[in-house]
Amino acid sequence: MPKLDLDAIEPTNRTSYPAPFAAEMGRRWYRRLASPAGLTDFGVSHVVLQPGGVSSQRHWHDEVDEFLVVVSGEAVLVEDDGETMLRAGDCAAFPKGAANGHHLVNRGNSDCVFICVGSPDAGNCHYPDVDLIWDGEVGVYRRKNGTPYV
Repeated sequence: MPKLDLDAIEPTNRTSYPAPFAAEMGRRWYRRLASPAGLTDFGVSHVVLQPGGVSSQRHWHDEVDEFLVVVSGEAVLVEDDGETMLRAGDCAAFPKGAANGHHLVNRGNSDCVFICVGSPDAGNCHYPDVDLIWDGEVGVYRRKNGTPYV
């Protein structure tokens, strides 16, 4: 049956970010939906961003397209050029290779729920606000000077 039972998919707020960057992810809960749905060409996440939460460190990808749709609530999209309020029904797209760091921040009093769709993880991910780069060739986080986090 194509309909997914969200309650059967365990939400998590784990992150692969090294310390100290992982601490900010405590108010972001997500469910990975592609694998339980049998999808292999792209990833899909159902994300609940609690008040005070951030979706990720502000970032952009060399080789990953991202698209999101806000389902309920609201959050502020923070990009290089400023901030934009996103509400239920609003969409945002982040083409691969566009060096525009972005993330969502929930500054409201209720949860923001959104769906994020992306191409398979590949290439590098850049984090303009912190000393962090994802090295997609090796699969490790590095400092901007190239040394790996351990």
